[in-house]
Amino acid sequence: MRDDLQELVDEVSRVLAAPATLEDSAFTLLAFCAHDDSGADPMDAVRTRSILTCGSALETRRWFEDFGIASATRPLRTPADPEAGILTRLVLPVRHEGGTRGYLWLLDGGRIDPDDDADPALARAMDLAARAGRLLAGRPPDDLGRLLADALTGRPAARAQAGRRLADRLTEDGAQVLVALCPADELSVDWQLPAAGAVATLVDDGPVAVLVPLPSTTDLRPAGALAAASLRSLRPGSTAGVSAVRRGTGELAEQWREARAAARVAAAVDRFSPVAHWAELGAWRPVTELAGPDPAVLPLLADPVLAGTAETYLDCAGSAVRTAEVLRIHRQTLYYRLGRIAALTGLDLADGDDRLLLHTGLRAAHLPRLDHT
Repeated sequence: MRDDLQELVDEVSRVLAAPATLEDSAFTLLAFCAHDDSGADPMDAVRTRSILTCGSALETRRWFEDFGIASATRPLRTPADPEAGILTRLVLPVRHEGGTRGYLWLLDGGRIDPDDDADPALARAMDLAARAGRLLAGRPPDDLGRLLADALTGRPAARAQAGRRLADRLTEDGAQVLVALCPADELSVDWQLPAAGAVATLVDDGPVAVLVPLPSTTDLRPAGALAAASLRSLRPGSTAGVSAVRRGTGELAEQWREARAAARVAAAVDRFSPVAHWAELGAWRPVTELAGPDPAVLPLLADPVLAGTAETYLDCAGSAVRTAEVLRIHRQTLYYRLGRIAALTGLDLADGDDRLLLHTGLRAAHLPRLDHT
């Protein structure tokens, strides 16, 4: 097939008299025409990097996807970006059976009008693009890990397309969860997911996302077993989070948010460690949405004794008797501390709104920062 694709790209280049490159929908380089180093053919950093590395960086992909190439059904032009060293391109979507299989890129210097339906050369090139789509449709199935990464981190059109392809490869509308594995250190090169049937990918050099099929919407045992087995092979301090159950792949991005949030709580709260389930987090769920503690709470964080007292008091629903028992201090000592807490924060501990702000702020302060989006 590679020879067929190469011949096709050479023919497109000849027909349109411009350097051509063929990439699949994940921007993996499949074929490119020879470059004229005499200076007659334009060349930019994107084409050079694609040829040298057999693909494009995530930022490059997102830049082009912002122009709608993932859903385009006819030729279109992407603009130049002189500051980034990007030349204008003619893009021919490579499609088959209603799906985008890849892209033919032509560095034509802006010469060809993508809207000229009467241009016989452009019509011939689109016929060749359709033939490329048929060839790519016959390739071995896409790597599932790459599809999962695209479904979680790609632009909206690319996410939707990757989700559909995952759905085609998995049990239709089957129950599944996403697990976020957060290693305490970098993964070793020989680390492997200790489970068959799951789909895993490393997300932005950070956590590992694992899509786990379930026998039913109520049976989470496969996810729990996978998370536990995975953590045994990682350094102490690693945590995992399990998303809510969904059917199908239409809400993978939301499940990924839930799984990562659960993993953060597992890292901060002993009773949820080392594997936290989103469905069991209760009041911790809205706390994971906060960027950090409210500024009113910050002065209190400098005094661990007072901060701990405030949190215990609020966990005990404002009961001075229970709080003093848990902390093993005299009630007069507790009242003194509560007065200091009110003075430091400016919050009224008898006011429900103030108590809620303080409680969520103290919990938010426990959570590790979320460095990967």
